[in-house]
Amino acid sequence: MTQSPPSGPNASDREQLGHEVEQARHELGRTVEALAAKADVKARAADRAAELKEQVGTRVSELSDDVRAAAHVVQEKLPAPPAPVRDMAGRGARSAREHSTLLFAAAGAAVAGWLLLRRRDRRRS
Repeated sequence: MTQSPPSGPNASDREQLGHEVEQARHELGRTVEALAAKADVKARAADRAAELKEQVGTRVSELSDDVRAAAHVVQEKLPAPPAPVRDMAGRGARSAREHSTLLFAAAGAAVAGWLLLRRRDRRRS
């Protein structure tokens, strides 16, 4: 028993109703997608982190430019150091470069000692 397609005013009502149902399904699908995107906390956090990283990078670049400009202004206003001071500073920098491993080891030992003393002081309190 097959039914013949409806004709008359009911046919257009059914087509209209079918169209409205299809439109409602489409809207529901978009709503579900939007809710799923909001519920995906990990993806939202990653997006926010990327956005903040970009903002920080831009701000760091701007501040670096400002610092360079300020350093240039200060350098122009300061008198040049005397030759003996420049020579001594140059020798110190060369010595630091040549003995960088030793300097890093000494700095590491100093930090480790400071941490041990701090830990001991906390235990006493």
